[in-house]
Amino acid sequence: MLYSMYDARSRALAPVRLMAEATRLTFVNPFHPLSWTPLGRMMAAGSGVIESLLAERGKPEWGIDEVSVDGTSYPVEIEPVLSQPFGDLVRFKKAGFSRPQSRILLVAPMSGHFATLLRDTVRALLIENEVWITDWRDAAQVPKSEGRFGVDAYMQYLMDFLAHLHAEDPRPVHIMAVCQPAPLVLATVALLAEEKAPHCPASMVLMGGPVDTRAASTVVTQVAENRSIPWFERHVIHRVPARFPGANRKVYPGFLQLRAFWSMNPARHAGAHWSMYKHLVRGDGESAERTQTFYDEYMAVADVAADFFLETVDHVFRRHSLPKGEMMWKGRLVRPETIRDVGLMTVEGELDDISAPAQTEAAHDICPNIPEALREHLLQENVGHYGIFNGRRWREQICPQIGAFVRRMEAGDVKQDAA
Repeated sequence: MLYSMYDARSRALAPVRLMAEATRLTFVNPFHPLSWTPLGRMMAAGSGVIESLLAERGKPEWGIDEVSVDGTSYPVEIEPVLSQPFGDLVRFKKAGFSRPQSRILLVAPMSGHFATLLRDTVRALLIENEVWITDWRDAAQVPKSEGRFGVDAYMQYLMDFLAHLHAEDPRPVHIMAVCQPAPLVLATVALLAEEKAPHCPASMVLMGGPVDTRAASTVVTQVAENRSIPWFERHVIHRVPARFPGANRKVYPGFLQLRAFWSMNPARHAGAHWSMYKHLVRGDGESAERTQTFYDEYMAVADVAADFFLETVDHVFRRHSLPKGEMMWKGRLVRPETIRDVGLMTVEGELDDISAPAQTEAAHDICPNIPEALREHLLQENVGHYGIFNGRRWREQICPQIGAFVRRMEAGDVKQDAA
């Protein structure tokens, strides 16, 4: 019912958004006499902010047209190489670039935002690596006839993607998880390592993820720990309205996730929009555009399949099944101790208030049989959750260290010494 009410509200506010757009266009028109006055600039700025807040956003474009390698620019071709109902394996191919590079499968979060949130992550990795990404689909766009999608199916997708990459090219693949998928990536690697699968990755890089939420408490962990699974089913799970392809599918709506994120820092988001208004009034379009670009991405949200959301809350935040050694996959026990020759790098942000420091580093304790030579941990100072994979410190400090780790894992002598 709540989802249908939200959808009806969004459509009811469409005329307000159109009016705001028309007002903005009127008062930025140089032929309108008021456009040159303080009143005109305030009208245009206020209307622009209202238009932004009310806009319905779909999946953003990747916006990665080219990448520069050693001073030469190469066009980037973005293509799905394996499509499944709930997500695609997407490749970023540098056209005309022929030198072999390290291969990275970047696992994007399935937590309310599209994979394009990792645009800056991809752009930086592309310089020294061949990059693929898990491009998860908005569950509202997946017909109910496609069936359920839970943790077991999610991990099967990861295995299928890794198998596809191995079938195309037997060279090593490194899997890199950003935030939410970290524990599930670790669990997937454990299963592949135990069966000595040829498509088991050479290393895994876990970034700001809730591997063991008992290690450090946050608002996110407290909410999950203090509420039962039936509570989540009653309060945050809703059916997709009839006008969407996924009509009647149970989901955790993206708009609820967005409001949860906003509620963690309401003053910061309000301040950002107030600053955007002031920049527009002053004519500082560049600063206003940066804020607009951020919120165009941040407010573009996707629904998450209810089964996956509830099972994730249960496994990761309530029962802590992976660190306790109790996690099952299709009736099979997940045993991280079987990982012996897969490199492990964990990355955390000092100021992360979503996956606090120590939650990701706990992966090293969960995988006791990985030799020290194949381990690394990075705690980046003065960086919050999004700064781990986005922004200047990501590009200049974190990404180069990940690149060095990946290439070290590909050096034959390292794994020989570890053995």
